Amino acid sequence: MKSKKIPVDIKSKSIKEAQNEIKDIIANLENTDLNLTESLDKYNRMMQLNYHIQEEFKKKLKEIKTADFSNNKQSSVKE
Repeated sequence: MKSKKIPVDIKSKSIKEAQNEIKDIIANLENTDLNLTESLDKYNRMMQLNYHIQEEFKKKLKEIKTADFSNNKQSSVKE
């Protein structure tokens, strides 16, 4: 996908909402006779949703890596 400009309506979705929309798009593409333009539009939206999910996972990973777990480690150690 050349452009990674994600529409606002996609950016506002949770990971689960984006995954559900991708499932709906795939089902629609598999079960419907769409013309080429509609199919390409749906495919491009699916790719934008997928990119959004990847970005959300990257944010979560960054949060985990920078989290301070020092308090949790001390409380789990038995004396």
